[in-house]
Amino acid sequence: MATWIFKTPIVREGPSGGGSRLFYFYKLDVGVSIVKQNGVYSQQRYILDSDLSTYQELYQGGRNYEVSDATKAALIAGGVGVTEANFTEV
Repeated sequence: MATWIFKTPIVREGPSGGGSRLFYFYKLDVGVSIVKQNGVYSQQRYILDSDLSTYQELYQGGRNYEVSDATKAALIAGGVGVTEANFTEV
């Protein structure tokens, strides 16, 4: 059984700031969280602390997680934009 590093999906946002013309062209990579609630995976941009206890699984955006083959398959099949490219074998 293999172990995988799961990197959550990202969204490129910009402009990253104001005041300088340089910031107008610069974009930031922002992590998107993946949550499982009532057996269904979904993407969440902003997670409320009050909702944390309702999630069966939580993969916070911008972080890496060590997952099993079964979890990898479930995340890909979840239909939330997770692909093989989000995983690296350990």
